Amino acid sequence: MYISNMSLENSLKHLNKMVRKSLHLWDIPDGASVRLLNISENLTYMVESQNGFAAILRVHRENYHTKREIECELKWLKALDSEKNINVPKVYEGINGELIQEGIIEDLASTRDMVLFKYIKGEILDESDNLGGKFRELGIIAAHCHNHVSRWIKPEDFQRKTWDAGTIFGTDPIWGNWRLAPEVTPDVAKVLQYVEEKICERLEAFGKDSARFNLIHADMRLANILNGEKHLHLIDFDDCGWGWFLYDFATAVSFIEDDPRISKLKEEWVRGYRGVRELSSDDEMEIDTFVMLRRMALLAWIGSHFEAPEPQKLASGFAAVTARLGITYIQKIHD
Repeated sequence: MYISNMSLENSLKHLNKMVRKSLHLWDIPDGASVRLLNISENLTYMVESQNGFAAILRVHRENYHTKREIECELKWLKALDSEKNINVPKVYEGINGELIQEGIIEDLASTRDMVLFKYIKGEILDESDNLGGKFRELGIIAAHCHNHVSRWIKPEDFQRKTWDAGTIFGTDPIWGNWRLAPEVTPDVAKVLQYVEEKICERLEAFGKDSARFNLIHADMRLANILNGEKHLHLIDFDDCGWGWFLYDFATAVSFIEDDPRISKLKEEWVRGYRGVRELSSDDEMEIDTFVMLRRMALLAWIGSHFEAPEPQKLASGFAAVTARLGITYIQKIHD
């Protein structure tokens, strides 16, 4: 829940009030308006004023990230911003000089961490777009990010979540148990249980060598890619953490894994990636495993976030399609 033991409607009423009362924490023009843009893991607001000021305010979900985890996300963003070939959001400091501000009102039992990002002009990529060239550019962006983290000396006590078989399928999965998601019938569960076992076997064999496993964005889905005037911009690093580099491709096809263009999009992504960073044929052959891993993580996410509008919209048929994709995946790895 966005506020513990409270409906989404009531949570939003209190959190909207908190946001309006918190604008003074930054150097935001008087009279700026606030508009809720998105309800997902966090709440995202548009903050703008008549003099042209525009920013994106993220209100962090309760008990998801620690403050240190958010600090580490912002440290990586700052480091990436120094790279001339990666376009990422800049962050506004608060009046107190801190990047993370705390929101509190009398209706909230605890504070909420908030971060204000500079607005980037552009349109979010959509599955109806002509995505071939965009996926080639996404491959280039991912490769630059992976090259960066391979040489970047992380700050001491660098804390981010890990996205692997244990945290997606384990006893305490970050996004919950996929078996509890809507429409997971006994037949669907039987298929996906076998798929999970095969994914875990292949990931164990694939290993976590530093050339394959490091800090990744972990959520490069279309909703987090802005099509700017000249380049794509990578936004929303909220889920960045430790994971396999190839998981970044899997996240790029989130929710469209059954699109008939997937093979072509993968081909374009790989072509772009290889123009910047080496990718072995063995690694390329394992991409489908990461796509299936991500799909099952999304199934769990829908179940554990069902109070929000987006999961509710996606739920119908998602489990059945996931099982169908799983059958195709099993057939492919056995060929």
